[in-house]
Amino acid sequence: MVNRVGVESSAEDEIAAVGKAIRTLRKEKGLSLRELSRRAGLSTSFLSMVERGRSSLALTSLNNVAKALDTDLADLFASERKVRVSHPLPHVSRAEEDGQLSIASSQRVYKVLSPRAPGLVFEPLLVTVRPNSDLEEPYSHEGEEFAYVIEGELLFTVDGEEYRLGPGDSIHLLPTVPHAIRNDTDEPAKVLWVLTPRFI
Repeated sequence: MVNRVGVESSAEDEIAAVGKAIRTLRKEKGLSLRELSRRAGLSTSFLSMVERGRSSLALTSLNNVAKALDTDLADLFASERKVRVSHPLPHVSRAEEDGQLSIASSQRVYKVLSPRAPGLVFEPLLVTVRPNSDLEEPYSHEGEEFAYVIEGELLFTVDGEEYRLGPGDSIHLLPTVPHAIRNDTDEPAKVLWVLTPRFI
């Protein structure tokens, strides 16, 4: 699911690898699927599908699973080892640069926009949500979440209420409220996402 820029792998293989990593860590820690689902705030049936590589998690839900397993998010990606720098700021990202890290799932591609370093609060991401994506299971997490739509359209479901956002629209969430995102159009949607706390 996590690849150095320029390295290709299929989304199916990536999803299966992450599911296998979750299952392996869960068993190593002696947790039942039911207990992990309770700790992560996800249904047992959905988490079972994730472990079998039949479904993927949004980044925030994946982070909840990592916390429930008492591990770091990057540890769920066998091919990725976190690179941290002691003095990351100021950090400038150029438009022509692809960035250091891309995280792909079946429905989304996340581009991390700032360096990995301890002590930083914001997690800025450039997220591409693929067209005709499935409706994900609502999830919640710590911190705050802000999304600004650059291209395309997204349907946000927040505590049962729907909000359709297009270019120039934004939404600021208290992510403890269950929410889900879907791109039900035929075009990809590109979104600037800022979350707290940082994941990686």
